Amino acid sequence: MRPKKFLSILSTISLFFIGGCSAEPQSLADEPYEPVEYQLYPPAPDGGYVGDTMPYVTDEGTLELYYLYDTDHNGQGYHPIYRFDTEDFSGYEDRGMMLNFGLMSDPDPALGTGSVMKDHDGLYHLFYTGHNDAGNGGKGKECVMHATSEDRENWVKHPEYTFFAPENCSKDDFRDPEVFWCEEDQCWWMLMAARDVERGGIVAKFTSDDLKTWNYEGPLYAPMAQYMLECPDLFEINGTWYLTYSWDCVTYYAVGESMNGPFTAPADNILDGKGLMDGAGFVFYAAKTAEMNDDVYLCGWLGRAALTSDSGMYQWAGNILNHELVQHDDGTLGVKAPEQFDTYFTQTKPFKAVKKQGNVKIKNNNVDLESKDDTYALADFGTRPASMTLECDVTFDEGMYAGFAFGGSENDPTYTALCLDSERNLIHYEGYEIDQLAQFDPQAVTKFDFSKSATHHVKLVCENEVVVLYIDDEKALSSRIAQGTNGGHIGVFADGGKASFTNITMSLPN
Repeated sequence: MRPKKFLSILSTISLFFIGGCSAEPQSLADEPYEPVEYQLYPPAPDGGYVGDTMPYVTDEGTLELYYLYDTDHNGQGYHPIYRFDTEDFSGYEDRGMMLNFGLMSDPDPALGTGSVMKDHDGLYHLFYTGHNDAGNGGKGKECVMHATSEDRENWVKHPEYTFFAPENCSKDDFRDPEVFWCEEDQCWWMLMAARDVERGGIVAKFTSDDLKTWNYEGPLYAPMAQYMLECPDLFEINGTWYLTYSWDCVTYYAVGESMNGPFTAPADNILDGKGLMDGAGFVFYAAKTAEMNDDVYLCGWLGRAALTSDSGMYQWAGNILNHELVQHDDGTLGVKAPEQFDTYFTQTKPFKAVKKQGNVKIKNNNVDLESKDDTYALADFGTRPASMTLECDVTFDEGMYAGFAFGGSENDPTYTALCLDSERNLIHYEGYEIDQLAQFDPQAVTKFDFSKSATHHVKLVCENEVVVLYIDDEKALSSRIAQGTNGGHIGVFADGGKASFTNITMSLPN
């Protein structure tokens, strides 16, 4: 039995209901289930997958998400750049291919990540990575390439502006240009993911007066920690500068007082999930930022499922996934669901719940659970709609498991656990059934210190198999939970102590 230490004093009412007699277990009948067309987390069209994104916000406030188009059958040429448009993160227009890969004799038979920007004369520029495994005649496998457009629809490549890695940097690891105007220096900056022969992975800084010739200024950030710092992005919120970058299947961030740094990574600089074992894969990766209406969003992707659908292990490329950034008083960042979701999920779903197992008390929109005799407690809310949100406040003991259960349908009576783990200060999902949580180590996780507050506000956003959990405007854990589709139910559970889920609300799209 795990040791328990109560995190908070439950209200007198809550204690009364937990201590009272429990009703007999009940079941809610399955309701019809129909998957929906993705509005929040679209994959690429025609059976493809969304890879690294390159956000661009137009003067009219539309977010254009350029991205690398991936498939399960890439040929010698691969990863053309496609585009989705959205105004509110809840509906995306597919604009198709923007830039195709080149020939095997070109530097870009494969395209890599880059960025889109507008110059002072109104001409649009797409800087991107060219990749050729043949090595470009000894110049290196990777290079910076350049295309321009007058309408962001028809792009013309300019191979004459192609350039390769500078001295003392790997010729084969030189990618992901991020280009923007620096008002302070009165020149253009380009940030690159590069590999210094002495420092390892760095964010390299280049400058230019004409967007054609670039000068290497050295590393902007060199933590000497990772092989590469992919997809770098630099942005400012209220006078504090942030640098995001990706490696180890994770999007990280560092903080600086100026755009020139120095940058320091917080002790916990991961905002969404990561795998704890080799192959656990891409939970939220290659995220770059977009500013819309004074809010900053982190735009990346959730990898597609590997192995079994609920393994918590994800391959490269999948569905669009956007978080809204939150700046905390200490300068660290958190994430929450985009506020635009509140105008998408406007239909209240009547709350209903039944005791399924253990000591459960239900009153109004509140559920109290107590696990006794090594048996978990579970309340079932019925069939999970394909698209919905669920919000609630959660209070529970230290050293236990609580969270959200998926399953319990007539076709599959088992429940898997999206787990708030106060024993290890983790949030995780890997398809384990509730009674297996203590038997196996977590796989896809995000760290979270539950002791910092007695009560935590949690929001789940669900669309088909994609389920994103947000907690306290601090962290997210993005998952694929097939157990919650095809008629699977949703509920709450507690294992190893007491838990209260209060002020539960559920909403559907209008």
